[in-house]
Amino acid sequence: MTDREPELPPSPSPAEGLAALERRVRLDLDLLDESGAVRASAEGWVGARRDGEGRPVADVVVLGAGMCGLVAAFALRRHGIARVRLLDAAPRGREGPWVTYARMRTLRSPKHLAGPALGLPSLTFRAWFEAQWGAHGWARLGRIPRTQWMDYLRWYRRVLALPVENEVRAVALAPDPRGLRVSLDAPTGHDTVVARKVVLATGREGLARRRVPEALSSLPPDRCQHSAEAIDLAALRGRRVAVIGLGASAFDNAAVALETGAAEVWMLARAASVPVVNKAKSTVYAGFIHGYPELPPAERFRTLTYMFRSRVAPPRDSLLRVSSDPRLRLRLASPVEAARVDGGDIVLDTPRDTIRVDHVIMATGFRVDLAATPLLAPHAAAIARWRDLLAADDDRVGDEFLDFPDLGDGFELRERVPGAAPWLGDVHCFNFAAALSLGNVSSDIPAVSQGAERLARGIARDLFLADREHHWAALQAYADPEIPPEDVPAER
Repeated sequence: MTDREPELPPSPSPAEGLAALERRVRLDLDLLDESGAVRASAEGWVGARRDGEGRPVADVVVLGAGMCGLVAAFALRRHGIARVRLLDAAPRGREGPWVTYARMRTLRSPKHLAGPALGLPSLTFRAWFEAQWGAHGWARLGRIPRTQWMDYLRWYRRVLALPVENEVRAVALAPDPRGLRVSLDAPTGHDTVVARKVVLATGREGLARRRVPEALSSLPPDRCQHSAEAIDLAALRGRRVAVIGLGASAFDNAAVALETGAAEVWMLARAASVPVVNKAKSTVYAGFIHGYPELPPAERFRTLTYMFRSRVAPPRDSLLRVSSDPRLRLRLASPVEAARVDGGDIVLDTPRDTIRVDHVIMATGFRVDLAATPLLAPHAAAIARWRDLLAADDDRVGDEFLDFPDLGDGFELRERVPGAAPWLGDVHCFNFAAALSLGNVSSDIPAVSQGAERLARGIARDLFLADREHHWAALQAYADPEIPPEDVPAER
């Protein structure tokens, strides 16, 4: 990829600055009595269990070690939940979208947001940045370069010693007498792990499928790719490219195609105008973040679907990146009605044009689908969805948003038929599919710490209640004397 990232000011002593910041992180955790792992004991307060083969049962398995997985694991640690396994299918340092299919130069989110810091100033992006480039560099920084955000997340993982296991893919999930059994594929072979809880920190695609417009579904897959795929954009030099969509990823993919030398890029959109407002920005405040989950279902549905359907404006930087390039052909009100291969060309028919191109990029997003992941596909029919929550005769019965899962207040799945699959309550959906139930607190930067706190509180509550008799017995057996016997005065 050849898109140029914003230049940063020179750093006089980045190693020394980071070393000092890392000492501050450790001090902050000490001051909060949270240094290392869990103060109560090396294993936390959750009772230990063994699986049928005598191996330790994990308190929680977190699937995904991108931003959401990292902050979820840290929040669980801060709540004294120590036996956590953090797994990611990607190689080390390539978790999440930031250095894979994300193609923007800078983040949309403003630089000042605290993101996954969980209330610790020393863990913010700003603290990490200023430790290396100083306050002057921070003042000069406009928005956060995409790859630098990934550098920050790598540091976050390292400074907190979060035990990520890379290149481990979860391929199946099923109930087990001692919790949940997760089947894993790893470089060392196939394995299984039993956990009390499983957290799906799997991003926008975690419980979704890529949108493929019907008209494009028959095109050769090597010439018609989704923007979430690994696209060899350098191979499009001198070629004609069509980008389907009008959102941020559409502009970013068009920009990279132009910057790598595409002969021309057509942007084809159904909408009649480029959106200029991002309604979601108006909801980043404590009242909405904490109050939205308490709204009646109909009000939550009305609010989130209105936000999504209002069409989010692309970032201004993404738009300006392409708007002055004479090779860009923007066509509004131009959905692709038919597509075919004719000779060496892909022919796209729209209401306004018939366009011949060499390659198509579908920047068409994702649609939530509980059967799209092998983990939940066998159990999808047992999971409660929003169409089960709202009246069946509602005029919105065909609305795709009704396919979002109906989650509990700790991100847990619910069973569709009471008593049929109670184990689903031990699966927590900490990804984009939680948005309709709990708000946008588990997929984007602005409120991810608040989401992780809610998740950890819910899991801590569930684990305590499940072991209430154990904790009652432990309370009765507790006999650590506050006063040595020899200090007790005799009766007078």
